[in-house]
Amino acid sequence: MDTIVKLNLQDEIMLDELWSLQHKAYRLEAEIIGFRDIPPLLETRDMLSRVTEEFYGCFDETEELLGAVAVTQESPGKLTVTRMMVSPDHFRQGVAGRLLEFIFDRYAEMEQFIVSTGKLNLPAVTLYTKHGFIPVGSEEVVPGVELLEFHRTGRLK
Repeated sequence: MDTIVKLNLQDEIMLDELWSLQHKAYRLEAEIIGFRDIPPLLETRDMLSRVTEEFYGCFDETEELLGAVAVTQESPGKLTVTRMMVSPDHFRQGVAGRLLEFIFDRYAEMEQFIVSTGKLNLPAVTLYTKHGFIPVGSEEVVPGVELLEFHRTGRLK
């Protein structure tokens, strides 16, 4: 059974694992959407160690990092999923969905969840739609590259 835990980015080994995962996952997204300058790909290990987002990782029984999600609360009651990454070796195995459900449970008091992804990243668009996110707008970040923003209402207690 997989385990999801908060990641300590001050732990050098964990930081290396996360940075490696981030680059593997976002390189594939860059290929899909045709844009290589995705911010996570431009980030060094040192930059990653200083981010303010909360990171959670999904590990298997051998303690392999299968995927990770990062979130930040930019305004009261609203939580933004800032990063979602899954090891290419574990695509289509439900890792991202389990990470999202973990976030919904962990931050159950939130009124709204927000996420963005490239319009051409159909696996991510499908994932977010499947988990109750609704597209609310789009923005062309560079010519030919469109980001979709999705919102999801928080769970009512």
